[in-house]
Order: sequence, then C-alpha cells, then structure tokens
Amino acid sequence: MKILIVTTSCDRLANDHPTGLWLEEFAVPYNDFVRAGAHIIVASPLGGPVPIDPKTEPNDKQKKEWAAQLSLLHSTRRIADVDPGDLDAVFIPGGHGPMIDLVKDGDLQSIIELLHAKVKIIAALCHGPAALINPLNDQREPIIAGRKITGFSNLEEKLVFLKDVVPFLLEDKLKEKCAIYESAKLPMLPHVVRDGNIVTGQNPASSKKLAEEVIEALKINPARLNLGKIR
Repeated sequence: MKILIVTTSCDRLANDHPTGLWLEEFAVPYNDFVRAGAHIIVASPLGGPVPIDPKTEPNDKQKKEWAAQLSLLHSTRRIADVDPGDLDAVFIPGGHGPMIDLVKDGDLQSIIELLHAKVKIIAALCHGPAALINPLNDQREPIIAGRKITGFSNLEEKLVFLKDVVPFLLEDKLKEKCAIYESAKLPMLPHVVRDGNIVTGQNPASSKKLAEEVIEALKINPARLNLGKIR
C-alpha cells in the first residue's frame, strides 16, 4: 500500500507566532504505517525542508527514535510533483501551518478530490482537516458535507491561547461546510472518527489511534468503505 503524507511548508502563524508541523503527528503515524508495510511518500507545498513547530522540537531520545522521520523532513517532494494515480491513502498531519497553506493548496485539493472519487482513504489530524474544507465531490459539494468529522476544537484553541490568532476556527469552518463535527468529552483527549473513507483525529494525543484506524481502513474493500455515503 502507498500512503502520501502531506505536511505544511508554513513556519509562521502570525508575526510573533512561529508554527510548522507538529512533529508527533507525523512521527507516530509514520512508524505505524511503516510497520504495517506501507510505502510512504512525504510531500509539502514548497518541497524541501519542513518547518517544525518549536513546541515540538525533538529531545535527544526522540531524535534517535524518530531519526528516519526527521531525515525525510529535510527533503520532501513538492505536492505538484506527486503522481496520485497509485495512491491508497493521503494523510495530513497538523500543527497550525495547514490553516495557512494546505487549506488553499490547489494541488493537494486535486489529489484529495481524485482519491475521494476513487473511494481511497483520506485522513487528517488535529489542524490537518483544514485541508478537507475546500475539496469538492462530483456534485461540486464539499466532500465533508454530511460526514462525521473531528479536528482541533474551539475549546482546545482557546486553551492554547491561539483562538484570536488563528485565521479561522477549524471546528466552526468544518461546521460551515455542513460536516457533522464530533469531539471528545474533554479537551486534549484522544478522539478519532472514521466515516466511510474519511478518517480524522482531534488532536496530537490522537496520533496513534488515527494511524491504527487508517491501517484498519486500508484493509477494507473500497466497496465496503462506501456505505452509501461517498457522494
């Protein structure tokens, strides 16, 4: 199976708020995907090195455990150069960067729309679901309309003191696109939602559980993933 992981290229949320990829959300699922036998492609809007959110800079232990992942983040492909024809899944980890660049990246939108039409797995974590806001289905409706979705909640954004800094609140934007938004009963707890071919995780704590759901979903015949919901 072949999985495309798409990371942000954005290193700044605002003038005084550096951002980037939330490393755990990339490194933990990557490990599980590789153990499951997946071939991984890592891409970003600009290609090359990926900015890591300063809050998730790896410690010495993580540098050893995540050496392979960190190496991949030094030299990513451009999304525009990825051939999506044989992909089985796309996965978008978070950090606040996706709210700046991936939300409006036309190349990523095209890949997501193609995979959705083929009933392939579309997964996103934390702020990664920002990339699911604009892709459309064959009827030119949002692919997330009427689908159960999660992502970083308004309350969580408030708790990290960025509610008034982010360009939009992800929970609100998902609801605007008629997604059926779900969250954990308490903030920052793991929460993953799988609705047909779309798998989403709420926050960094959901990283491993989301990876497990993606792997499980990849074992299912696409016809069964449809469940009458793929529009």
